[in-house]
Amino acid sequence: MVLSELHKGDKAEIIKVHADKALKDRLTSFGVMRGETLFVKGCSIAKQTMEIEVGSTLIALRADEAGKIEVEQIEN
Repeated sequence: MVLSELHKGDKAEIIKVHADKALKDRLTSFGVMRGETLFVKGCSIAKQTMEIEVGSTLIALRADEAGKIEVEQIEN
């Protein structure tokens, strides 16, 4: 499952980031890396962007970026 498939209020663990080095480095600098837990805070209409929380950091991602983050959903 990828991050873009989740909905507001969902919680997940990051399994793998399938991105080029530049994007992977940028996401890592925000704490988006394998083993971290994230929480979906919100989604725009048509899910073009998502707001996620990783640790104490809020991050807005485009749909194509979220589609490159493999996650495993955690039951709330």
